[in-house]
Amino acid sequence: MAVTTLKLVTIICEPVLEAKIEQDLKRLGASGYTVTEGRGAGSRGLHADAIPGSNLRIEAIVAPAAAERIITWIAEHYFEHYSVIAWLSDVQVVRGDKYVSG
Repeated sequence: MAVTTLKLVTIICEPVLEAKIEQDLKRLGASGYTVTEGRGAGSRGLHADAIPGSNLRIEAIVAPAAAERIITWIAEHYFEHYSVIAWLSDVQVVRGDKYVSG
């Protein structure tokens, strides 16, 4: 079975950013995304709200060029003023054409 190597963009953010980041993803090259609620602790301890669903995990599988655009946009527009972390991972997917915007 043939697989395509793409990038998984993962963004952990405050719920208030969901609609903005979804729009950003679409505009910057994602054909789709997944949003899940979560909670946890980081370098600063527990999230201030400390309730289920206090953070969102937004993920999109995209072409490498789109991943660079997305991660750069997120860093430049959200890191300074919001509780946001983001990272890229290499992934191998079946039907890779479904993840690349036309």
